[in-house]
Amino acid sequence: MPKYYTSGEFAKKAHVSIRTIRYYDQKNLLKPSTHTASGARRYTDADFAKLQQILLLKYLGFSLTDIREMTLGSGDRQLLLDSLQIQKRLVEERLKEMQNVATAIDSTSSTLKAGQEVDWNKMLDLIHLTSMNQSLSTQYQNASNISARIKLHRDYSLNKEGWFHWLFRQLDLKPGMKILELGAGNGTLWSQNLDRIPKGLNIVLSDISEGILADAKNEIGDRSEFQYAVFDAQKIPFADNTFDLVIANHMLFYCDNIPKTLKEVKRVVKKGASFACSTYSKRHMHEITDLVQEFNPEIVLSSTNLYDRFGLDNGTEILSHDFTDIICYKYEDAIELSESTPVISYILSCHGNQNSILLDHYNEFKNYVDDKVSDGFHITKDVGCFICKK
Repeated sequence: MPKYYTSGEFAKKAHVSIRTIRYYDQKNLLKPSTHTASGARRYTDADFAKLQQILLLKYLGFSLTDIREMTLGSGDRQLLLDSLQIQKRLVEERLKEMQNVATAIDSTSSTLKAGQEVDWNKMLDLIHLTSMNQSLSTQYQNASNISARIKLHRDYSLNKEGWFHWLFRQLDLKPGMKILELGAGNGTLWSQNLDRIPKGLNIVLSDISEGILADAKNEIGDRSEFQYAVFDAQKIPFADNTFDLVIANHMLFYCDNIPKTLKEVKRVVKKGASFACSTYSKRHMHEITDLVQEFNPEIVLSSTNLYDRFGLDNGTEILSHDFTDIICYKYEDAIELSESTPVISYILSCHGNQNSILLDHYNEFKNYVDDKVSDGFHITKDVGCFICKK
């Protein structure tokens, strides 16, 4: 039987005020585990975990509105563990930023002591860079979303080859090729296939986010065949007929102007060379959508159906305006599991309205998913890669 604490006991052990505890209750940030018959709040040791999350995220600069959504489901041990790992990464990143600022301050102090002219623009640029860099809230959400998706596919997929090994095989790389990957993200396509890379490749990994390319560098390590470039795929900063292969892995549907992006790809790829672009269809993981819609029809997991923008069903027609010899290779796979946590984690990672709707119904939703997956749950995958020629 759990040990219960009064509001005063709980606040004292947590080194916060009773007023703070009551305020978090009012804001639906930290509800007590139970109430007495007279209505007094009672907390348990499990509530300390949730409070830790709230206080750390508040320390990192998140708003209480952000924290409310970010701590949804933190009562589940695995979700809590995943969250802690991501928070640790954010703290480490913030430490690096502050160390750079400290170094700049030392340098500026030395310049002043030496009676030399200070370039204040450099100091201002650095401070703006650290403060205007991608917000912690966005970083946290992106890291959480990626982690949830990777875990579900990695741990419960039936095809044990894995998407990135399969995709790498389809590329048919040859020694000496010059390759560009658009929207390379954290470089997983390459970090998972380092021992399969032919000799003499020249590989440019690009992304619109400098931060995520830094993750790619860390994952891949110091390898001379890799270069990194930050740019928008709608304006590729390379000359015509530069590359033997351009890759867009699950990224075309994110482009604001897909026709413009495809024309840029066509421009920089050599005559007769290949463009490889992957996507999925409406059938892909439809069981997840069906699950949440059955719980609450108002839940929408994505405000935009990406497969409508560029998917397996319309990809050939979209590509045919700029490319020829279009072939679609399908990746045969599915997900099967009987645990609710990976499914819930995936659902919470989506870009729709689910978190705001589930905030006050999380326990009910968890019980619902527990029941749905207890005897086994099958998730369809319908994903593939188009390979075409200029």
